[in-house]
Amino acid sequence: MKKIFASLVCLLFLFVAAFTQTPKPTPTVAASPKIVVSDEDVVKISTTLIQLDVTVTDQKGNVVKDLKPEDFEVYENGKKQEITNFSFVSSVREINSAPAPSPNDKSAVPMPPTPTRPEQIRRTVALVVDDLSLSFESAYQVRRALKKFVDEQMQPGDLVAIIRTGAGIGALQQFTSDKRILYAAVEKVRWNPLGSGRIGAFAPIEPTPLERAKAMGGEVSDEDLQREKNQIQSFNDFQGSIFATGTLGALRYIVGGMNELPGRKSVILFSDGFKILQQDEQGFDGAGRVLEFLRQLVDLANRAAVVFYTIDARGLQTTGLTAQDQIIDPGPQNLQAKLSERGAELFDTQSGLVYLARETGGIPIINSNDLSGGVRRVLEDQSYYLLGYQPNEETFDAQTRRFNKLEVKLKRPGLRTRYRSGFFNVNDERLAAGANRTNAAEKLTPQQQINRALTSPFAVNDISLRLNALFGSDARIGSYVRSLLHVNARDLKFTDEADGAKKAVFDVLAMSFGDNGVPVDQISKTYTMNVKGDAYQKILDEGFVYYFTFPLKKPGAYQMRVAIRDAQAEKVGSASQFVEAPNLKKDRVTLSGIVLENLTVAQWQKM
Repeated sequence: MKKIFASLVCLLFLFVAAFTQTPKPTPTVAASPKIVVSDEDVVKISTTLIQLDVTVTDQKGNVVKDLKPEDFEVYENGKKQEITNFSFVSSVREINSAPAPSPNDKSAVPMPPTPTRPEQIRRTVALVVDDLSLSFESAYQVRRALKKFVDEQMQPGDLVAIIRTGAGIGALQQFTSDKRILYAAVEKVRWNPLGSGRIGAFAPIEPTPLERAKAMGGEVSDEDLQREKNQIQSFNDFQGSIFATGTLGALRYIVGGMNELPGRKSVILFSDGFKILQQDEQGFDGAGRVLEFLRQLVDLANRAAVVFYTIDARGLQTTGLTAQDQIIDPGPQNLQAKLSERGAELFDTQSGLVYLARETGGIPIINSNDLSGGVRRVLEDQSYYLLGYQPNEETFDAQTRRFNKLEVKLKRPGLRTRYRSGFFNVNDERLAAGANRTNAAEKLTPQQQINRALTSPFAVNDISLRLNALFGSDARIGSYVRSLLHVNARDLKFTDEADGAKKAVFDVLAMSFGDNGVPVDQISKTYTMNVKGDAYQKILDEGFVYYFTFPLKKPGAYQMRVAIRDAQAEKVGSASQFVEAPNLKKDRVTLSGIVLENLTVAQWQKM
């Protein structure tokens, strides 16, 4: 058994990180002493430069990519500004022209996924499935669109998450460039029977109790029917608002988590829609909790430079009668009233999607059965022009105006522009708060440092780590994952001890995450390493291996993550690996992974 484990340890030295593509350089922003900005913010504000993100399309909706600075005119509060910075950021990445290796070329070994670095990210996309509202039919169509996205539309440099609004808050930890994790997330997209979604887009038309009573000859007045109708609609609106605020609450959490992510940040929401206004028992429509939540979400998204693209998963729907509808009174007036109610429901639920997209600078995609085409249109919309100009002193004078309105005009006719309408002035208190947050981020506690490294979608390389997680099963203890972690000891800080030994102290935090991003198990320990003489030099030359084992309670997809922090040098390293745990209860041949060994003849003979 010891020999077998020793051979597994040797496996750790076989994996070499693949070379990664170098992204195109992004435009830089003039330094600001008060406001820290990134290159991908839609509206960037500094004391020396304002940069505005502008999407330009033709009449067919295609992105126009050949415009020059002289084609644009930028106005701030009605005053024309001189464009000092100009660039075009394309969503299309350069394709490596090197020929693909031949299938018969045995030397062409496929490389494992490479840890992603922040500077490699070009697009950050959250594909949010509102399973709190999706009907059974919509869930099926959304699942197909998501799989096609991962198969065909996802590009190198994309940081993607597939998140369900009813799946819990752990989903944010699943932003990844690893398609295997995304495939596992797609498999979890199903109709949620606990949500408000039905089998089809609309509930069947059924007579109310008073309508049945009237049809059977009972004395029911029109006022009674209207009162009953208002009460039913008020209850349905209240119930719908509960699910809608649940969806908006999940979206707020997602936007807050995307605030610090790099690249162009977009949220694509697949939903059956939600109503903005809520009807009371007297039949009056008014602003309820949904509108308030929606305004808060829009404000948060604008501050975080997150654009919402909303897709009505119901597609193109007819509001006519179906075989499931039950009509007691087939008169033209009653029939028209029922169909009008169904049409109004479709329009009202789409209004929430339209409002969310347009207020954040995105596109609402409604009345289209091609969901994959809608996603493709969103991805094409990631190409944009970055216009910069130098503001005057009045721009940041809060006493003069609270809101600065921006307007972009094109000299070329027949084109359409889309951009945020402006920005609010930032007072000194807000600047001080922002500076305090920046300083706080630079002075994280040791626990916060290692937690951030563990939950980040990017690898932290201050300490070089290589992780190899192996699935195993034992008749006595069941299924488990044994993870072998190789640590480059040269990245650790060793101090001299009185007895001539070398000492290093490091913290280890390891976690396993389920396919919904929720932690399953964890290990947290602090180790002190004391070595002398040749042992110290051997550790420096070869590194050392730390291993840990997590039991698995059920089959499925898991992500193993580990972070190490050098307590003396205050450096952190992290690594992660995807593991698929097979279902052994099906009593069939199962392949979870392949173990390779690189041994000399002498080593093999000793085993």
